[in-house]
Amino acid sequence: MSLSFANSIAVQGRARALVPLCVGAGAYLFFLFLGDTLLQDSDSFWQIKIGQWILDHRAMPMIDFYSFTRTGAPWISTSWLSQVAFAFSHAQWGWAGPVILTAAAVALTVAIFVHLLEAHIGAPRAVLFAMLALLLSIHHVLARPHILALPVMVAWVGLLMAAASRRSAPSWTWLPLMALWANLHGGFVLGLALIGPISLEAVEHAEKGRRLALFMRWVLFGIGALIASCCTPYGWRTLQGATNILSLGELLTLIVEWMPANFATFTPFEGALLALIAFGYYRGLVLSAPRIFLILFLTWSALSHVRSIDAFAFLVPLVLAKPLGEMFPQPQPAAAGAESWPGRYVTALGALMIVAASWTSTSLYLGHHRFTFTMTQTPVAAVDLLEQRKVQRVFNAYQFGGYLISRDIPVFVDGRAELYGEKFIMDFFRATEGKKPELLPRLLDEHKIDATLLGADAPGPQILDQLKGWKRIYADDIAVIHVRDTADGATAAPPK
Repeated sequence: MSLSFANSIAVQGRARALVPLCVGAGAYLFFLFLGDTLLQDSDSFWQIKIGQWILDHRAMPMIDFYSFTRTGAPWISTSWLSQVAFAFSHAQWGWAGPVILTAAAVALTVAIFVHLLEAHIGAPRAVLFAMLALLLSIHHVLARPHILALPVMVAWVGLLMAAASRRSAPSWTWLPLMALWANLHGGFVLGLALIGPISLEAVEHAEKGRRLALFMRWVLFGIGALIASCCTPYGWRTLQGATNILSLGELLTLIVEWMPANFATFTPFEGALLALIAFGYYRGLVLSAPRIFLILFLTWSALSHVRSIDAFAFLVPLVLAKPLGEMFPQPQPAAAGAESWPGRYVTALGALMIVAASWTSTSLYLGHHRFTFTMTQTPVAAVDLLEQRKVQRVFNAYQFGGYLISRDIPVFVDGRAELYGEKFIMDFFRATEGKKPELLPRLLDEHKIDATLLGADAPGPQILDQLKGWKRIYADDIAVIHVRDTADGATAAPPK
């Protein structure tokens, strides 16, 4: 009877070991089959273009060479490693490459997330939290560098929280994670910022006699993490580049992903906040001061910028994992010797079968499906006409900048907002959105614009229709082109 029970425990242990991988595989296939929805942000174009430039030149960009308004201005790429990965995959498999890479990053994120949570709250609840996290984050799952950094973020915070729960200091062997994060995406500054409050969680619950020593170990680890974050081709300038976006002030309220959360209509994020408050009251959830601060900080970040909702979705459960585990005790795991070596081989075989099934599904799906970028970001016909007319200086809509860069056409503006600065882009938006239409002719003359390429649903084209010296020559459902025009119908030269 005892042998049968031990075997049952061992089988359950092996099954639990495969749960994170199964959930990750499910997430991978889900986003693979919805792959076209990952190709909706024109920033993907210039991310890939920069990655290809790095591969071609075996060098790092130090100045801008894609716009005619900021040519030669200092600029560094804080996501260079992600850009190289996207560029390489795109060169090999077209748009299928970035889609597979993005789906795989989400899968790895979910697998790590479930693995970290199930030790405290069990596999069923861990899977439920993973599904909720994906629901909250799905609007920001795009073929862009922040997704490739997502599994590193979850692993980093999960490991720090695990060390704090053990009332110990983090291992120095984790520092390469920070170096990897700093090369993948500028969001690594969040990982640095969280070291402080997480360390207080460890120190607060440590024995009084060892609190100072433990605190100093966390301080040294924080210094090590700061040094590790500078282990990039740009060194310490990576820190500056990663924080430049935060200095854009009012402009952040106009860029969709940097906008504050909008509760005008009910959203999953609003539901998650209400559920978190209700659960805390209903179950009488008691948290330490550092954990409360972490939750409030992540909530404030998500309320301030919708792009931070994914951090809220994946990191808040990691902060709550230990307290929730104490509220819902889990069965004791099997003893270390309960699982024999054949059992471990069976687990490894199961993992290989899951990976093989996922890759087979990928191959079969790619055999009859071709991924395409959303047409609203790719004014193909309009740009073809601009190339035929050999236009040199195009006043382009913000969302078209990435596509123009992919076509080797110098841009007026693109998604690298930190390069252009707050005033430049704010003037652009005010001129083209009709808030200050008198700015539009000044910008066109000041930058010697030959033609404009603006969105068909924006006020800008209607303003240009009424502007003397400009003529509409093309329009479709995506974009509208205006060129300079003289009274007799001939195209005028831009002012000198």
